[in-house]
Amino acid sequence: MNLADFSNSPISILPPLIALGLAILTRRVLLSLGVGIVLGAILLSNYSVSGTASYVFSSVKGVFIDGNSINSWNMSIVAFLILLGMTTALLTLSGGTRAFAEWAQTRIKSKRGAKLLAAFLGVFIFVDDYFNSLAVGSISRPVTDRFYVSRAKLAYILDSTAAPMCVLMPASSWGAYIITIIGGILVSHGVTEYSALGAYVRLIPMNFYAVFALLMVFAVVWFQLDVGPMRHHENEAARGNGFDDQSVNSESKDLNEELNIVESETGKVSDLIFPIITLIVATISFMVYTGGEALAADGKAFNILGAFENTDVGASLCYGGLIGLASALITVFRQGLSAKDIGMTMWIGAKSMFGAILILFFAWTIGSVIGDMKTGTYLSSLAQGSIGIHWIPVILFLLSGIMAFSTGTSWGTFGIMLPIAGDMAGATDIALILPMLGAVLAGSVFGDHCSPISDTTILSSTGARCCHIDHVSTQLPYALSIAAVSAVGYIVLGFTSSVLVAFAGASVAFVLACFALMMMSKRRSATA
Repeated sequence: MNLADFSNSPISILPPLIALGLAILTRRVLLSLGVGIVLGAILLSNYSVSGTASYVFSSVKGVFIDGNSINSWNMSIVAFLILLGMTTALLTLSGGTRAFAEWAQTRIKSKRGAKLLAAFLGVFIFVDDYFNSLAVGSISRPVTDRFYVSRAKLAYILDSTAAPMCVLMPASSWGAYIITIIGGILVSHGVTEYSALGAYVRLIPMNFYAVFALLMVFAVVWFQLDVGPMRHHENEAARGNGFDDQSVNSESKDLNEELNIVESETGKVSDLIFPIITLIVATISFMVYTGGEALAADGKAFNILGAFENTDVGASLCYGGLIGLASALITVFRQGLSAKDIGMTMWIGAKSMFGAILILFFAWTIGSVIGDMKTGTYLSSLAQGSIGIHWIPVILFLLSGIMAFSTGTSWGTFGIMLPIAGDMAGATDIALILPMLGAVLAGSVFGDHCSPISDTTILSSTGARCCHIDHVSTQLPYALSIAAVSAVGYIVLGFTSSVLVAFAGASVAFVLACFALMMMSKRRSATA
């Protein structure tokens, strides 16, 4: 069917705005995404009823089928979620989760220590954001629950360490993807003084949002900066409320039932650590292996960075998940637990992920609608007007944030905005190419963090077993604070062209932001 063209029309941003607004107002994620999907379908089909139905069917089908074959990326993520749900449930059945929580309680003496454990794990497990959010959530949740840390706070820690670490590290799925795009941009503009990897490394201190989002996590943990809705959730957690897994998504209670699993009394810490380490090592190994296979198929020599650049992330997650599940099965069979109990536990673990999977399906579908609406194309066109050169970095940061927020994808924003930033630098001052690229990377992560339809945000909620909208609303004040800090940095960078001066300016803004949050937190404590 012929679709209406909204690439030059502000109407293209209507479906995501309606979906986002409804999600925040009604807290019903599936209903809100569904409305956005149908609205987009109506507009694209020129208000034809049959055309709308046909388009919706085609979009939903595209989630499962890509051309004439299965959509391997989407289905591999679903498979990994199910495998991880099964593995997590088996870790509970084996008693490993309980044993680890008891072990950690003897060494972690405070609520702050439990949150620091989650933050440090989030920093060190940086190979992929999906893997980070889910794996760190599985490890940290029993400990943070024991110390009455709210699930919303855990979700914030997961989300604000996963993507920022991945975007800063070359040896990650994000790093490899970004390096590939940057390489093409440098070639097209004749930049030869540094390689794609060299450019990426130079961009690290210019990615103000990622750097200061990580620092904010530790500031929030250390100084207990609980502001806005986060304070309410922390107060409720202190009373022992909010730890029922059945409340993860209020509209999916039948899909997210509480994990009523009887834990083994003979479980050991190794029953948790062994499967998790096996899962991590296996996943990284398969990333290197599948990347190496791709290099060999292209006749290229093997190297680690090249392997990560060409890796099949979806397949690697699935293979790693299967081996992680097998290692978890070893721990429960070793204890002589019955096959019936093991089977029921695996089913409960799989069902615990169904709510998140359903939200992902809706998010992927509206992502397809937003792509057909040309929302990204329209927003990117706003950056190409007559703008003073010194303001371009901060404008690219804000525009990339809006695009990632509206489309729910940082990777999609990278793909659209990085080439545009390169073209703008080529047309104005090629010396500003790195600041402009850095602004796009930072803005994309910022918008992704704030967006309720972002799969990274959804999986952080899943890893923490937190209500999705609760996570979005509690994370927003911190994300906006770091966005303001980053904007200061990019304004200074645009006017001075000095990374050192800009970083210093952003650092001062960061200290002021932390001080403001501290004052807000203390004021709320005094009036509570």
